[in-house]
Amino acid sequence: MQIKKTDCIIFIVVAAGIIGGICAGFFFSLMHDLPQINSLKQFKPASVTNVYSNKNKLISQFYLHKRFPVSIDNISPDLIDAFISTEDRLFFSHSGIDFKSIARAFIKDVTAMSLKQGASTLTQQLAKTLFLSSEKTLTRKIKEAILTLQIERRYTKEEILELYLNQIYFGNGAYGVEAAANTFFNKKAKALSLGESALIAGIPKAPSLYSPMNNPELAEKRRKRVLKQMLEIKKISTQEYQTALKEHIANRNPDENHAIAPYFIKHIKKSLKNKFSKKDIYTQGLNIYTTLDIGLQKIAEQSVSEWMEQLKKLMKKKTLKNVDPQCAFVAIQPLSGQIFAMVGGTNFKTSKFNRATLAKRQPGSAFKPIIYACAIQKGFSQNSTIFDTPLSYSKQAGTSQWDVKNYSNSYLGEITLRKALALSKNTCAVRLLKELGPDQVIDFATKAGVKSVLKPNLSLALGTSETTLIELTSAYSVFANMGTWIEPYAIAKITDSDNKILYLANPEKRNVMSRQDAAIMTDMLQAVIREGTGRKASFIKKSIAGKTGTTDNYKDALFIGFSPDIAAGVWVGNDDSTSLGRFQTGAQAALPIWSSFMEKALSKKEYQFFDIPDHTKMIYMHPDTGQIVDTPDNLSTVKALILTKEKT
Repeated sequence: MQIKKTDCIIFIVVAAGIIGGICAGFFFSLMHDLPQINSLKQFKPASVTNVYSNKNKLISQFYLHKRFPVSIDNISPDLIDAFISTEDRLFFSHSGIDFKSIARAFIKDVTAMSLKQGASTLTQQLAKTLFLSSEKTLTRKIKEAILTLQIERRYTKEEILELYLNQIYFGNGAYGVEAAANTFFNKKAKALSLGESALIAGIPKAPSLYSPMNNPELAEKRRKRVLKQMLEIKKISTQEYQTALKEHIANRNPDENHAIAPYFIKHIKKSLKNKFSKKDIYTQGLNIYTTLDIGLQKIAEQSVSEWMEQLKKLMKKKTLKNVDPQCAFVAIQPLSGQIFAMVGGTNFKTSKFNRATLAKRQPGSAFKPIIYACAIQKGFSQNSTIFDTPLSYSKQAGTSQWDVKNYSNSYLGEITLRKALALSKNTCAVRLLKELGPDQVIDFATKAGVKSVLKPNLSLALGTSETTLIELTSAYSVFANMGTWIEPYAIAKITDSDNKILYLANPEKRNVMSRQDAAIMTDMLQAVIREGTGRKASFIKKSIAGKTGTTDNYKDALFIGFSPDIAAGVWVGNDDSTSLGRFQTGAQAALPIWSSFMEKALSKKEYQFFDIPDHTKMIYMHPDTGQIVDTPDNLSTVKALILTKEKT
């Protein structure tokens, strides 16, 4: 049967139409699935959240991808040339796709019977990074080509290059050239030298392999290769090439990135979770302005490290076994509630648990000022007297009685409240608590910022109800802040990437006691340092006050104290609540840390006096009988602050 020529032509036309229709359908289906690139210039990649100290110094960064987007004007020309030389030599002349390179790659792929050769231009890499997966399929390659041509048609080469350089991954968590410059050289991308630029440009080919932190020798070889490519296309001269080869690259050691105040930073993150989503915290480029004072934080860390090392040596010597005592420290500004410094343990790497804010431990005698403050508020005075004699209480039927004993096992008879607190007499504290009633004291403690549950029994006087260090320290700040409690806070302000304010601190505050009563309590706590259990801190020639705390069997040692503008608390103990060792009291184990911190913290400050408000006056009195005398007798009298009759 003979096929007519016209029939053959018709068949070819129909077949071509079908094939064309299939291709067109395939093309339009791809186009339908492709993302829109119209808003590429407005595209904002995930950005780093910066955390600042109270003096606006960068102290930490939060990110999923470490990225600091910068304009192309803030990128070293050497770095741009290095990327062009090694990644896409014809970038400024091709239309987005380098067809010669594709042809070479195609031949190699056919020979290898696989899709191994990429031949991607910078624009293709950008299209793939922003919009596509990394799978090596023909469909993905076609989509990539279409997107590439669209990008090239709509945006300038400089805009494309800027986006690319801000997107590319360099390993070690760094995305974009600014993050890479910071990570590897602690520099801005604009400040990179030729040698540094060549090294960074060589990393993306295999980030883990060519990282100078992981493989410095391979990174150096790769750098030489990039410099050679720059020389080949005349981006640099022979002299520049030779000079760059000799350039010593002092890359940054990962261990140099020592975190500032790691327990404080973790506390910040926990606080942020109540205000923002995880996405906002780690990707939206927030600016978090904290209350941290870097100078005071360093002093705190140094004081903790120095004295805890001495305690460890002493414990090892006495117990002949491995010991690992822990310490917590917090410093607050009484007038504002700002947290200046925080140490949650002796080693953040081995234990991230924050003992300053989360650990609930017995405060021991460090709770006694709460009882005495409640008494002063109820009308007691420093020269009111109380009995320091043996004391026993019957327990419930069928149980033995409770014998209240002093740590010293000595008793002074009738003494003033001032002396009872200064010497931390247990019997006096229990008697005072019984007279006031536990509920009254608990109510006062709650108003003063103690949020932990306190049990309404007489042993409360000895600090048997657990609380946190930050709660107790903030309660002491009431005395320094003239009777007003302000909730401690760590975040002062948060802004977005455009500096729009998203959050401003507005801490809770309330009046707990009168200004006069607060001043009297401060004077009583000064007596602890001048005349009582805190005498080891008396070498500090500034206005300071505070109280020691020790629990049964020396399981906890505390010292909480303050100056007019800093309230600081120290806790020392073992996480398993075992003993620190005999005689490791608050005065022995915690006070040296507090004293070391306060001495250094106050050394450069002008001398400040504690508040002496109207309707109070200084008197001379006998420390035991409380008798007021007109003429001071250095052997039998002390100075004390009391209210006058016009109490307000």
